[in-house]
Amino acid sequence: MALLVYLAPILAGGVAFGLLAWMLARDVRLPLDHPNERSLHERPVPRSGGMAIMAGIFCAFAMLAIPPTLVLPSVLLAAVSFLDDVRGLPVALRFGIHCFAAVGFAAAAFPAAPIALLVLVVLSAVWMTNLYNFMDGSDGLAGGMTLFGFGFLGIAAWMAGGLTLASTCFAVAAAAAAFLVFNFHPARVFMGDTGSIPLGFLAAAIGAIGWRDGLWPMWFAPVVFSPFIADASLTIIRRLLRRERLWIAHRDHYYQRLVLMGWGHRKTAFAEYALMLACGLAALWAARQPVYWQLGAGALLAVLYCAFALAIALAWRRFSEKSH
Repeated sequence: MALLVYLAPILAGGVAFGLLAWMLARDVRLPLDHPNERSLHERPVPRSGGMAIMAGIFCAFAMLAIPPTLVLPSVLLAAVSFLDDVRGLPVALRFGIHCFAAVGFAAAAFPAAPIALLVLVVLSAVWMTNLYNFMDGSDGLAGGMTLFGFGFLGIAAWMAGGLTLASTCFAVAAAAAAFLVFNFHPARVFMGDTGSIPLGFLAAAIGAIGWRDGLWPMWFAPVVFSPFIADASLTIIRRLLRRERLWIAHRDHYYQRLVLMGWGHRKTAFAEYALMLACGLAALWAARQPVYWQLGAGALLAVLYCAFALAIALAWRRFSEKSH
């Protein structure tokens, strides 16, 4: 079993890289993501590259004998999301399946938990599932969050002695690293819903499992993934205050505004990577500190995010005034 723990991430990365390289070399017909007024790319780019990511991850899951509690909802979400990439599915159907997967996971992973905890797990899984999709709009961004986020979860699990969960996280990170070879600007392929939806679910589910098993505090995974959570959550709040329909595509996310203001995909990605690295390191440090240090670090992180949001909002206002 110890050997499999080391081999699983290599298998995941190898399968993802090989499959993507083959699909692009053979010009396999993937659904195309055509540019529109709400997108950031300027030419049609194949999407559903996430199938290669998930293929690598599922191979690693099989090698590690990961229980159905985690595997079955991920497979369901990947399959339904692929259909959505290819044909398009109604929003209500997609959201219903997201909720079904989250409820199934929560019931199986926390069979004796109180209702309040189950509701929290379900809401967290549904939100992460969707916000990952919201944040997958710039070259290298979602792939980078997957690499850093699951990488830090893996390090935390390893430090706490959870070798199987650590290998699981490293496998997801390795598949994301392979994908980034083809997705960093200028992107040759997008992950599409096929990748972003199940990856968001896995972020919430593995975060909950690690907390359940005592490998990290409840706040650890949300802090590690906070670059995505903060951007998506603050954007949703702004849109709710403006009474906009949340399911309509837009370009109001903070990362989108950075790209549009001239930062471009590369500079924005590197800035986000720096933030992801800082959040991951801060979470690893705080997890080993007394509670008052953890609370202080959390408060400081919240203040920093509010400052970033305000700075970008002010820059966006000046940019919009100059554009008009």
